[in-house]
Amino acid sequence: MKYMIMITMNPTAWDALPEEERDEVVARIDPFMKKLTESGELLGTQALAEPKESTVVRVRDGVPVVTDGPFAESKEYLAGFYLVECDSKERAIEIAGQIPDAHVNAMEIRPVVFSSGDNA
Repeated sequence: MKYMIMITMNPTAWDALPEEERDEVVARIDPFMKKLTESGELLGTQALAEPKESTVVRVRDGVPVVTDGPFAESKEYLAGFYLVECDSKERAIEIAGQIPDAHVNAMEIRPVVFSSGDNA
């Protein structure tokens, strides 16, 4: 089964960490991804820019309306995700708990019910 593990960033909590701890978290990301790649469970991962870099498109009366910035004001935002394939939800939870910044940011796990060109 495929699962998307979404990283919900809280910039206030992240900024409150000492610089040394932030550096330690960042240093643990590559080894974590290497381990998941070697196990065959990591299908992909992406980091996203901050919401201030967002563009929102809404179609109104058949016309696209484009605005800058995030859709909703929030203290937390989607910062990125890991796409994994593993045997169970329990394993996806275990993987999410090993993400280096899981002690600072929330990790939301959702089963993938459709992938382009693939019936997940």
